[in-house]
Amino acid sequence: MKRLAVYCGSATPADPRYVQLARDVGSALAARGIGVVYGGGRLGLMGAVAAGALEQGGEVIGVIPEALTGSNGKGGEVANHDCTELYIVKTMHERKAEFTRLSDGFLVLPGGVGTMDELWEAVSWSQLGYHDKPVGVLNSFGFYDGLLAFNRHMAEVGFVRPAHQGIILAETELDLLLERMEAHQPIVPIVSMDPSTL
Repeated sequence: MKRLAVYCGSATPADPRYVQLARDVGSALAARGIGVVYGGGRLGLMGAVAAGALEQGGEVIGVIPEALTGSNGKGGEVANHDCTELYIVKTMHERKAEFTRLSDGFLVLPGGVGTMDELWEAVSWSQLGYHDKPVGVLNSFGFYDGLLAFNRHMAEVGFVRPAHQGIILAETELDLLLERMEAHQPIVPIVSMDPSTL
């Protein structure tokens, strides 16, 4: 894996462990020679991931919609111009398509609604054959225990096909998660959608 799309929150939780986790992950990826593709902001966990990677001399590619750059005077994530490269796109859909195009997999850290949207789209696009890349969830501090239980529940009820129940790779330790992502074997998708149509 040369690059990973890292999905995480733009918020700064009161618990400092979350921001430190993001910085440590960015640093660890850079130390392994893995580039970071992320949301392009400088706030919260997103900014911490980028800072950690840049401090180690890593590649950081930001992808941010114009409306979130802060250039319109209405706030937003405020673009991080310290990135190795910064892509400014028109829409959130274009942003996620670029994440998929530029990365060799998806690494999900704690986050909110936007992070959930990115995670589930990565899973859905795997099912539909838009990509065959690993989707990893770093379940630090038990943050994703409930989500992983719900994913199992969906499978038990019959809403997730047996062949797709292993799309989400979840671990509490980054090293083990990266090992599993490296060893990822593509699943058989429901259909084989053309990635160029994203």
